[in-house]
Formats: sequence, structure tokens, C-alpha cells
Amino acid sequence: MDTQRWQHNLLLAAMLGVSLPAPVFAQTQQTTSLNIINQAAYSYNFDDTQSISGFTTQNSLNIAGLIDPLGQVTGCAGEILSDYTGFSVALYEVEPNDPTKTEVRNLVSLTRTELPDIPGNGIAKGLAPNIENSNPFFLTNGEQGNYNFLLDPNRGQLDIGRTYVLIVNPPPNTIYNQRRVKITIQERRGDVVVYQATSLDGKPLSSTDDRTTLVNTINIRDAERVGLVLGTLNIKTNICQAQDLQIIKTGDRATATPGDTVIYRLSVKNLASSSINNVVIADTLPLGFNFVPASVQAEFNGNSVQINATQKNAQVTFQALNITLPPAGILNVAYAAVLTPAAIRGTGENSAIATAQRTDNNISVKDGPAIHRLRLLPGILSDCGTLIGRVFVDKNFDGEQQPNEPGVPNAVIFLDDGNRVITDKQGLFSVANVLPGYRTGVLDFTSVPGYRLAPNRKFKERNSQSRLVRLAPGGLARMNFAVIPLAEEGSHD
Repeated sequence: MDTQRWQHNLLLAAMLGVSLPAPVFAQTQQTTSLNIINQAAYSYNFDDTQSISGFTTQNSLNIAGLIDPLGQVTGCAGEILSDYTGFSVALYEVEPNDPTKTEVRNLVSLTRTELPDIPGNGIAKGLAPNIENSNPFFLTNGEQGNYNFLLDPNRGQLDIGRTYVLIVNPPPNTIYNQRRVKITIQERRGDVVVYQATSLDGKPLSSTDDRTTLVNTINIRDAERVGLVLGTLNIKTNICQAQDLQIIKTGDRATATPGDTVIYRLSVKNLASSSINNVVIADTLPLGFNFVPASVQAEFNGNSVQINATQKNAQVTFQALNITLPPAGILNVAYAAVLTPAAIRGTGENSAIATAQRTDNNISVKDGPAIHRLRLLPGILSDCGTLIGRVFVDKNFDGEQQPNEPGVPNAVIFLDDGNRVITDKQGLFSVANVLPGYRTGVLDFTSVPGYRLAPNRKFKERNSQSRLVRLAPGGLARMNFAVIPLAEEGSHD
């Protein structure tokens, strides 16, 4: 009797964790019966010689054995895969200290089951296809990708708040991508269990529903009539990253100077198992690159195709019109961009992102950014500028050197970039290859003993030992410092 009750409780746990909230399909499954007999024995002693004993009337209750809702691994469009060899499904505990409850820790320890049920051994009868309640469970072609796990309520595996991560692992070197789904038990009301399933890879949970998070309520007593399907995305794997779509961007040169024309080529390849359409490429150009609209050309299978090219700010969008790419099909787009002098102030790096839509399940696919880096050379242009200036004795306090106003040699000027320059015997200095922008210079009066700052009667902002100038790219900026001898201090104030 205890064994039967334990078996029944174990079967009640079957529908959680493995039944993902994907589209529900009616599946015909063979149910078993569990016959529970309720009968009590009694005895009574009147004295040492008389006693009465017997059994009460039998009350027989036949309960249909519950088959847990089989999970099923299918292709991206919900199709049965041609070969399930090497596929496995595993149920994991989550790391308790992880606030997102998505980091897996250990495999869930499932209660052992077997077939056949040996009376008296305390081991419950298992359910097909996972007869021994193994974790992980390896899929077989005979079961068409179906799987199931049994959770034991006596071990707290159905407690509210329990969270699991279901992982579908494809075999190595295949076109399929791993799937991860977080399952959280939210509520338990007798035979009714409420759980939430969330796709951790951002992909829809099924082939006919674009939702990535679903909350489902399942009545355990109806579990044998529920079959749920998990769609495994049909994705090719490139190194360690799986994708349905691939975009590659190339250029006709590695270096360029202002005035050059660069030809870019964008190749979009369909890596999915179905055709794709609505192909759109968004290409962001760097600073100083001017798109040439008349240069756009596109081809597919050696034939020219029509591309609608539009530009908004630095982004150029290419939309393929009435083009459906079959599996392994490639769309090539080429265009030109002309470099302006402003390009040498940019990075020379542009990126492209491709999007499309699968025709079998209307799921959007994306790849990118594909990045092309162009080394920029100034050519006849230079982005850097030149600073010039002088330190002189200003006799008339106008801030400008007159023919009778001598320069001060060996004066030191500190620049904001850390450089130090010294004036020549004429009091002049110059610094080439200075980065453009606002530049600051400060006169070090310890290098010109016997002098102080000359008062400027025309420009009050020059009554400082520092100068601020704006240096344009490739430009020239001047910073002069006017001083007077300390001996003249009293006569000019």
C-alpha cells in the first residue's frame, strides 16, 4: 500500500520542469491503471477464550495511471529531426546565490525508477521513454525526440519557488544550437501546478509562438493528455557562436587618404535550414565618409537584383526587394564611399548589421556587426597643427611686438600636453604636429628672472601668464607673452 501511494505521488510530479510552455499538441498515449483496494482487518477479545476477527468490505478504486506530458525536441519549424543521435536533455539546479536564477549548478537528483516494477523492492515503475528517470536523458530516433522527467514531491522538487534550467544539448559539429529554458514553480493547488518558463537564449519557446516567457497551468490528472513541443533552433555554428544568418564586410583597400574612393562589399549568407526573405542591411559609415548612391550594385546567383538604398545621417540602409534566399544562398551588395578631409579625424571603422525573416516560421534572424577597419593616412593634409609665439619686452603695453621691442631668449613655456619649449635668441618658439583643439601655454617666470608680466591696456584677458588658443586641424595658432623688466615696474604702473 505504501509503495502504491509513493508511486502515485511520484507520478503526480511528472508534469513539471520538462513540459515547456510551447504549443500544445494532442498526443495519443497509452495509460496504465493503478488499482487501490481499501480494506481493514479487525479483531476483538471477549475474554481469554473468545475472540472475533475478520475483514471489512473491500472498497476498490481504480485510478488511471498518469503519463507525464512528454517534452519533444523538434526542428526550428516544428518538424521531426531526421536523426536524434547525440542529442541529450538535462535538468539542472540553479546557483542559489545567483539573483537571476539562470546560472546552473548541479544536475537535479531524480528518484530512480525502473521497468518492470518489482513488487516489494521500493522502486517505482518508470515511464517511457525515460524508464529509469535518468538525468541527463539521451534522445533516440525511435521516440522521435520525446523525453520526460519525474520530480518527487517528497524531496521538495515541487515546492513553490523551486527553479530549474532545462538544457537541450545537440551533438557537436551539427547545425543545431543549445537551448536553455528556466522553469520556476509559482503555485501548487492540489493537482494544479502553475509554472513559468522563460527562454534564456532570447529565442521563442516554440515554432508557432514568438513569446519567450509563458505561464502555464496544468492539471496533473490531465497530464496524460498533454504533449508539449520545444523547438530547437536550426542554426549553424561558426566557431563558438551559432547563427542563422552571416554577414561579411570587406573593402578594396587597407589604407586610404582624403579624396580616395573606397569600394565596400557586403555578403549576406543564409545559414538556416529554410529560406529567408526581407533581407535588410544597415551600414554605419565613419566620420568623413560620403556614400555614393549611384554606386550601389547587388547580385544573387550571378544575376543583378534590385536594392533600395536610403541614407539617414551616417547610416545607409540596403533593402533587398522581392528576393528570397534559399539555404546557403548568398546576396552580395557593393557600394562606394568617398573620403573627405574630415575622415582623418575619424576612426575609419564602419560596421554593418543584417536582418532577415525565416519563411518557415516567420522568426526574425540577425547577424553583425561586421566591421571593416581602414587605416587613414593624411596624404597632403595633416590633422595636426603648429603653435608659434614669442616672449618679448612690451614697451607700449599693446601686447604686440614692435621693431624696437626685443625678444627674451631662453624663456620656458609649458604646454597643456606636458611638452616644454624654449625661446631662441630672438624670443621666438614654434611647435609642430600639435593635436588640434584648445591648447594652453604657460610662461615660466622662473626662466626669465628680472621680468614680470606686462600689463595689457587693450585686452584684459592677456593679463595672465597663460594663453588659451584654438588650433584647427592642419592650422596655425599664435600665443605671445609680453613682459617688462622689474626695474621698470614702478614707472609703468
